[in-house]
Amino acid sequence: MGKKAKSNQPSTTMTDVEWVIMNVVWEHEPCAAGTVQEALAESYAWAYSTVKTTMDRMVTKGLLTRKSIRNLNLFSSAISPDNAKRGELKRLLSRAFNGALTPMLQFIVDEEELTTEEIQQLRKIIKRADRKPE
Repeated sequence: MGKKAKSNQPSTTMTDVEWVIMNVVWEHEPCAAGTVQEALAESYAWAYSTVKTTMDRMVTKGLLTRKSIRNLNLFSSAISPDNAKRGELKRLLSRAFNGALTPMLQFIVDEEELTTEEIQQLRKIIKRADRKPE
């Protein structure tokens, strides 16, 4: 895959449900499970116990931290959004492209209708990568 990703955190992968919950936590942290459940109420009919159990498991997996204040458990993210994306990218690269970045990028270019602006942004990214020392 080329160069190693920069991070002081190990990359990790999350389930779809964990992504949904983590996005709310990133937006509201620190927050209680009830806050997460309320934020998701319009989109998901998840019971409080479902959200709380999932968040407890996310603590065990190292995705969240929990701080108890009296009878209230407040959850915060243990990983950054970039670290979560890194884990997801590594998972996709490994599973769908045998760890090879170039075929994945070629697939995206072939499959997606890239706008002129997106193509210009990609060119800028490549120019920046060319200027980086090896």
